[in-house]
Amino acid sequence: MNPKERIETLRQELNRHNHNYYALNAPVISDQEFDMLMKELEQLEKEHPEYADPLSPTQRVGSDLTKGFEHVTHARPMMSLANTYNIEEVDDWVKRVSTALEGQDFNIVGEMKFDGTSISITYRNGRMVRAVTRGDGTQGDDVTANVKTIRSIPLELLPGDWPEEFEIRGEILMPWEVFEKLNAERAYNEEPLFANPRNAASGTLKMQDSREVARRHLDARFYYLLSDNLPSENHYDNILHAAQWGFKISKEMALLKTMKDVDDYIAYWDEHRKELPVATDGLVFKVNNRRQQISMGATAKSPRWAVAFKFNPERECTPLRFVSFETGRMGIVTPVANLEPVQLSGTVVKRASLHNDDIIQELDIHEGDWLYVEKAGEIIPQIMGVDMSHRNPDALKIKFVTNCPECGTPLQRIFGDAAWVCPNKYGCRPQITGRIEHFCARRMMDIDGIGEETAELLYAAGLVENIGQIYDLTEEKLATLDRIGPKTAARIIKGIEESKLRPFERVLYALSIPNVGETTAKRIAPAVVSMDRLMAMEPEQIAAIPDVGPIIAKCIYDFLREPINIANIEALRRAGIQLEVSEDRLRPAGDRLQGKTIVISGTFLHHSRDEYKEMIAAQGGKNAGSISKKTSFVLAGENMGPAKREKCQQLDIPMVNEEDFLKMLE
Repeated sequence: MNPKERIETLRQELNRHNHNYYALNAPVISDQEFDMLMKELEQLEKEHPEYADPLSPTQRVGSDLTKGFEHVTHARPMMSLANTYNIEEVDDWVKRVSTALEGQDFNIVGEMKFDGTSISITYRNGRMVRAVTRGDGTQGDDVTANVKTIRSIPLELLPGDWPEEFEIRGEILMPWEVFEKLNAERAYNEEPLFANPRNAASGTLKMQDSREVARRHLDARFYYLLSDNLPSENHYDNILHAAQWGFKISKEMALLKTMKDVDDYIAYWDEHRKELPVATDGLVFKVNNRRQQISMGATAKSPRWAVAFKFNPERECTPLRFVSFETGRMGIVTPVANLEPVQLSGTVVKRASLHNDDIIQELDIHEGDWLYVEKAGEIIPQIMGVDMSHRNPDALKIKFVTNCPECGTPLQRIFGDAAWVCPNKYGCRPQITGRIEHFCARRMMDIDGIGEETAELLYAAGLVENIGQIYDLTEEKLATLDRIGPKTAARIIKGIEESKLRPFERVLYALSIPNVGETTAKRIAPAVVSMDRLMAMEPEQIAAIPDVGPIIAKCIYDFLREPINIANIEALRRAGIQLEVSEDRLRPAGDRLQGKTIVISGTFLHHSRDEYKEMIAAQGGKNAGSISKKTSFVLAGENMGPAKREKCQQLDIPMVNEEDFLKMLE
């Protein structure tokens, strides 16, 4: 391949990986592999300037900009760091620093390179003003409303010597414990798993619902201060000052005076990083003195006074035994690589999801291949590639099945998606038992005693072939089953009786309506009040419910037109399940806003706009969408639009902030 062809190939490959990483949050190669491809392209373009292209991946920094957020230009660009992958390269950087500083004494600050999503927050007079993502380094997304939900980030600083205005940069993180719980929840709901805490943190920070952001318990670490009036001339002391003001900094930060200190720091954390509660993918080294930083300057992409050291992910190569295809509750067929057991990051790995047909084709997997496997985020086993040296020339390529491995029904491809689905929703065993298990789960109907194994047992015995039949169970029927004794049977029957008290939104979630998760069910229930009304609504009416939209609306409409689903709902009705919002919940909680017409504007810290609308209605008030002479007051949050603010002033309409509004309801 000549240089021009290789350059074009690298550009196409890097653009594809950039899209996977930034747009889809689904990287298929490691950061190190990406960086190596980028370095190769940079070198080729340097050697062959005649093939220069202003749109080459080397001419820009990947962007995480998304629609729906205001784009903000950074006062100071957020540059990326040059990467190194071994101690020798870090030592070379230390030598270059010494040469650049012409023999001056200097110290280096060692820090953890946290694996999250970068953030820049501006404070003025000790109060948070704005939080902006890194974006493309020049401009990012204003995510202030979401950042305010992160409890480890101060909204107002502790007393101290902070500048009147400054910018602090850090990393938004999802702790391992939260990440594992979130992925377990997504796996149960058959939603795509996050590859690592970084993708989870990034996806969470870009959510439109700040309440859901708060539920995910993000964390943060801060590592750099910028201002015209900083308290110290060195970076290390400035970060210690930031900690005194209320910011969460890295306790692992260290002041290093010699090259040996740097090497020892790398050796220590390469081993002990696994003990940290949050994900890291390397270390960062910075020249401590700010004047020396300024004198060293920067290249077009990164500062010369700092460098990143990337840890090598733990990876093993092991033979593929076979690929199995497994049908889930929503009919999606997932290919799974069954491997010769291999020890990886402290556990034995035997299986790894291949996700979909596109991944199989991209990896070009053949029978008997030796596969490179590593743990994405050191949690989820992930196939990263094939060791071609072990391939048998006669080995057949792995092909995705064309029929459901459970019921034999021809599979269908979801339009615009990589998934193949079994359309036999009501005759395919794992889909049926999966819906039974889902219906009985803790956050749905919470029927104690019916999990995956019991659901399979009940189905195999012909006792429960759809969710409506759960309410026909008796202790006598359960006694006929192996592995279910009298105590278990009594517990199941008790759980079934107690499930009749679950509120309507949990029933909606339990039905396994495609794309209707817990949050969506909570939106729909108070809007429609009853199952009868929901069943009578047209798709356009359902789509008008906040946060529903046309795709989910069609899923609901189609689901409620299936005869078997109608029969199930009628069986639930006969059993006494709550198919409407109770009168107690519909009845106003009070009359403190009786007769008042209220407009909500801006973003809020304690509750979402929808929650405030519910509070207003519960207290007898009326929600309005626009300001008029009839408006009693405006509930004004952060970032209230200037046009609404001006109209309030023209009409002399009071503006009530969030704290005062909550006091009104106390």
